Amino acid sequence: MRAVVQRVASASVSVDGDVISSISRGLMVLVGIGTDDTLADVETLSNKILSLRVFSDDRGGMWKASVKDIAGEVLCVSQFTLMANTTKGNKPDFHRAMSSESSRQLYSVLLEKMRRLYVADRIQDGQFGATMNVSLMNEGPVTFTLDTRKFEYVTANSSSGGLAKSAKGAGTTKHSFNPEESGVADS
Repeated sequence: MRAVVQRVASASVSVDGDVISSISRGLMVLVGIGTDDTLADVETLSNKILSLRVFSDDRGGMWKASVKDIAGEVLCVSQFTLMANTTKGNKPDFHRAMSSESSRQLYSVLLEKMRRLYVADRIQDGQFGATMNVSLMNEGPVTFTLDTRKFEYVTANSSSGGLAKSAKGAGTTKHSFNPEESGVADS
């Protein structure tokens, strides 16, 4: 399960020109659901979204407060395109996105979980499967991507270069980017 979380001053969703959901200060969350996502992913993502410290506290300390701490709102929109594979060619491949009916059910569980963990009327959502216009005023801007698949980045060493390992999904190995080796380092 993947999410793009944006700290916003306000956000809204319209369908056919009518605003169907809107929030004031809080989080705009785009949610992608993959073929192998489960209730455990819902648990992880719902807790992370509501606990992520992306706001200032009362004393102005950055990264000290969650959306719950500031009594903010959350607007979620299901977005299967977040699961696209764009590594080959120019046409996105959506085979990793869960089927519409199954993802609708898991998305509903995510919303209900968040409503139980927080204040139900502060969790808003778009219209599943509809073509929507999403408007937001990004505050900062502050934007994060969250993924329930655990990624671990290991620092480069002489024997292996850099490694990026995934504990769920493909276990691919990548070498870290080194500007000096690539020829793009500043002179």
